[in-house]
Amino acid sequence: MSPGSSRHPLEVVDKRSMTPALERGNRLEDAIGRQVRVYRAQLGMTIANLARQSGLSPGMLSKIENGQTSPSLTTLQSLAGALNVPVTALFRKYEQDREASFVKAGKGLVIDRRGTRAGHQYHLLGHSVGNRAMLVEPYLIVISEPSDVFPLFQHDGVEFIYILEGEMVYRHGSRVYAMSSGDSLYFDADAPHGPEELKRLPIRFLSFIVEPNPGS
Repeated sequence: MSPGSSRHPLEVVDKRSMTPALERGNRLEDAIGRQVRVYRAQLGMTIANLARQSGLSPGMLSKIENGQTSPSLTTLQSLAGALNVPVTALFRKYEQDREASFVKAGKGLVIDRRGTRAGHQYHLLGHSVGNRAMLVEPYLIVISEPSDVFPLFQHDGVEFIYILEGEMVYRHGSRVYAMSSGDSLYFDADAPHGPEELKRLPIRFLSFIVEPNPGS
């Protein structure tokens, strides 16, 4: 089911708003330095030992371990070889800044769509965070009143629905599915789709729409 309306901002948690000390702890250089230091200690090696085996100067190795310089890929490969670990192990503790969209129970943004006229309530539970090639829109859809009008939807991408409560017959293209609590359906959203018959009210189901981001 395509939103058919402009996107609305929900609460976004961004780690960049956290303390400078935590931000520094999440920097790539710091994460690499910590891992080099940990692996060196596990092998019982001194800075001088590791510097000699990796072909670095002790001063440069000290800067790497303290997050004071950004080592090249060649340097990382030399360090990984001397420590007998894959290069990827040196990035293991790195945590990039990530956003999150948080919505309290019952606080999903209510939006109008074509189905609203047929008694469907659409609660937007989040929005895509960051710059992604795909847009993901999660909805809680509630149908609490009988309706003789069942609008069908078509849009790009794919959709997944999961029934939380109630029973209905759901159409996708030329096929129909009798769905009740616990049932799910994953489908190509380019085919006409939507509820065709309401069997037991109220009906509550989750809908996840994934479509290309035109701005990516």
